[in-house]
Amino acid sequence: MPRRLELLDWAVRRRRWIVEDDYYGEFNLTARPMSALSSLDEAGRVLYAGTFSKTLLPSLRLGYLIVPLQQVERFRQAAHALLPAPPVLVQHTVCEFMQQGHFGRHMQRMRRLYAERRQSLIAALEGQFGAALRLDRTGTGLHLVAHLRAGSDDAAFARAAYAAGLGAHALSAATVRLHRPPAMLLSFTNIDAAQASSAVQRLAGAARSAKILE
Repeated sequence: MPRRLELLDWAVRRRRWIVEDDYYGEFNLTARPMSALSSLDEAGRVLYAGTFSKTLLPSLRLGYLIVPLQQVERFRQAAHALLPAPPVLVQHTVCEFMQQGHFGRHMQRMRRLYAERRQSLIAALEGQFGAALRLDRTGTGLHLVAHLRAGSDDAAFARAAYAAGLGAHALSAATVRLHRPPAMLLSFTNIDAAQASSAVQRLAGAARSAKILE
């Protein structure tokens, strides 16, 4: 919180804008979500960007920008110049969905569901891999980061996982410098608690073929 207030003070003093992209802010699964920076902004210096792709449907392709009240008209004019806009019917449907309180209830259910699936996957991974994986316990987001032993080939692991029908991703593929420690990005949102053990067994088979597990 002190750092957030310091940033807001800087924006006021320097007459700067802060673009807040709270990418996974709705999905803090182990603690109460932190208040958005824009909710602390009394001087109108924060532009809050978000999307419904993760919270409702990836295919919805509907984003939003919350701007200070005195900037609404300027941004409205800019939005009219950005074509094609999302279908008006989609916008009105989502608006009605939120105004009736359905969105808040939906998010509560999804946080509970994803927290359960996350914990089930963690338990299955630790039981199957032991010290061969070190899990990052950060509670925000929809993925687990699994760090591998030094010298492991995360790209080979990802290819073996893909061949086994699993969507694990090597973090080395997302870096410019390839000497970073090997790690995997594992999604838990589409693996229910009953499937976690069998999915991890398949992942362990992929790890053995990639020489990650003995």
